[in-house]
Amino acid sequence: MGKAKKGPRFAVMKNLITRKTIKHHKEEVLNPAKKNPQKENLPRNVPYVSSALFFKYNSALGPPYRVLVDTNFINFSIQNKLDLEKGMMDCLYAKCTPCVTDCVMAELEKLGQKYRVALRIAKDPRFDRLPCTHKGTYADDCIVDRVTQHKCYIVATCDRDLKRRIRKIPGVPIMYITQHKYSIERLPEATIGGAPRF
Repeated sequence: MGKAKKGPRFAVMKNLITRKTIKHHKEEVLNPAKKNPQKENLPRNVPYVSSALFFKYNSALGPPYRVLVDTNFINFSIQNKLDLEKGMMDCLYAKCTPCVTDCVMAELEKLGQKYRVALRIAKDPRFDRLPCTHKGTYADDCIVDRVTQHKCYIVATCDRDLKRRIRKIPGVPIMYITQHKYSIERLPEATIGGAPRF
């Protein structure tokens, strides 16, 4: 079978060149040095890549590990009857220093009387207290910003959304709770814990 012939198209107008288009074209031709506001708004700097990274491998991480602890990680540790420092050492086979930001402390204080045990654990003198300079007390944003700037932390969290955000940042391992023990992902040295490989 042959191809069907296409009939003539009726009432189809050709694209007309308007005065506005001609004026715009003349401006471009006559004034090539005229500044384009859209091009000016584009960022000029190249995004900063940490010197600690060798591709996705983070060479800045090493014992003693500094672990940024999230609010829900402390709560789930209490539910699973896990000692934070001892559990981290069992997971990584190295000395660990849990770090708590001011935002995490503020969140625990906001949660009230129900989470007073978690607040008492967070105020432990073995924990490093990291001061925050930004506005607001949203811990997730605070942790993501801190980890993006300084790639020397492991992030301990059980929050799915925060995990998803941190996986987009190269070279930052994530510690979480699975089967009543701590496990870690994206840390090549830690071959223990049954963590999935990403």
